[in-house]
Amino acid sequence: MATEPPLAFLQSRVLLILLAIALLVLRTVALAQALSLEEASVQDLQLAFRQNNLTSRQLTMFYLNRIRRLNPLLRGVIEVNPDALCQADRADRERKAKPHGSLSDLHGIPILLKDNIATKDKNTTAGSFALLRSVVPRDAGVVARLRKAGAVLLGKASLSEWAHYRYSVLRSGWCARGGQGKNPYNLSGDPCGSSSGSAISVAANMGAVSLGTETDGSILCPSGSNSVVSIKPTLGLTSRGGVIPITPRQDTVGPMCRTVADAVSVLDVIVGFDPYDANATREASKYIPRGGYKQFLKAHGLNGKRLGILRYLYYNISGAAFAKAFDGHVNTLRKQGAVLVDHLELANIKEIYTNASGEDVAISAEFKLALNAYLRDLEVSPVRSLADVIAFNDKHKQVEKMDEYGQDTFLTAQATNGINKAVKSAWRNMNRLSRDGFEKLMRQNKLDAMVTPGFLVSRVLAFRGFPGISVPAGYDEHGVPFGICFAGLRGSEPTLIEIAYGFEQATKIRRPPSFLR
Repeated sequence: MATEPPLAFLQSRVLLILLAIALLVLRTVALAQALSLEEASVQDLQLAFRQNNLTSRQLTMFYLNRIRRLNPLLRGVIEVNPDALCQADRADRERKAKPHGSLSDLHGIPILLKDNIATKDKNTTAGSFALLRSVVPRDAGVVARLRKAGAVLLGKASLSEWAHYRYSVLRSGWCARGGQGKNPYNLSGDPCGSSSGSAISVAANMGAVSLGTETDGSILCPSGSNSVVSIKPTLGLTSRGGVIPITPRQDTVGPMCRTVADAVSVLDVIVGFDPYDANATREASKYIPRGGYKQFLKAHGLNGKRLGILRYLYYNISGAAFAKAFDGHVNTLRKQGAVLVDHLELANIKEIYTNASGEDVAISAEFKLALNAYLRDLEVSPVRSLADVIAFNDKHKQVEKMDEYGQDTFLTAQATNGINKAVKSAWRNMNRLSRDGFEKLMRQNKLDAMVTPGFLVSRVLAFRGFPGISVPAGYDEHGVPFGICFAGLRGSEPTLIEIAYGFEQATKIRRPPSFLR
């Protein structure tokens, strides 16, 4: 008959295991200090991999430790992937077996995904308990591409619940599952936009790179407010298949990273055709350059570019630090060889930024149809329609903070009845506003890009799916970051990347967060 091991033996085994874990953590910390993993770029990390100074497991451990330490304060991550270290180990084995030239820039690199981007093996909830333990039929199109590239799916970033479409409360960054996300530069500052967790986490070095989504400002706004770079791509350049929708007419998926080069590395992986978003991705695939986007990372990319400056948006930004910085950046653009067409105005800007544009009318109807279709496609789900989600929130008022946030936007959408004359009129009006405003200004002045402070150009770009890149531009009197946006017509990403990279290299404004209270 077998006998149980003595207590002293068990205690010694436990101590040995704890000692091994402690040594692994200490080794990871020491490695992080030696290689400066904090603020390390994708290219820095790939070089360390090639020189056998770093493994994907060690890098993933570094970010998991950062999440454990900082996330209770910042609330930028909803959940980590329990399979992340296994994916890192797989990447390490593949690196030994394959020549480096055959591997993607994102191979072995940990990435955080906004929690409205579907992953087959993890929760995808838009931050709401209503979708907890639902099962998606497949990975989102962009996630399938990340897996194929060998990226490590580190976890899900928090967001403004339902991509800030449940309620009209202006405060950003809250969701029931994650709590209130905090700006790492000033904890009382606005993290901004629905992709707040993706920006917070990358800014605070809780991940190497991240993905966000935008309908109108949800990538460009949080990137500026958290001092990170973002690319809001041309509509359809990246698949929306498997992304919890607001409206297919405006939704897009894009990278949020610490540098332009990192954002380009991510973009190169996630662009392309997807049968689950066939029409949009097929149409936009003609814009993907042969050889990818990395070739447009040119230090002197501003030279000869013709840039329009929108002063109307500039004058409507408050804050002396912002105003002074933007003036300085205009001078930098000129010194770097750009040809500036200053004091431009969008004749219809006031109509674009009021209810008269029709955006709210259109999105309400589109959202109900798109969300119902997404929910019906789930393999397992406690909710199957917008009406079900509304009922769930009413039943779980406390956890969903209904008294504080409500669900007025949901209720407005639920009251719609398909695509009626009012919606079609709104579509025509938004097309007219874009055609007679931004598009006309770009073409009449033969511009390569429009330059605006902050993210206020987001609605101008949203109407017709135009791209924009936000780059860190400074910090206000309270230490809260702000960005500068370079915007263009469809398919202009190569030119925008040259401009954004040239500006970044000439200014190098981003710095790690200070966690001011």
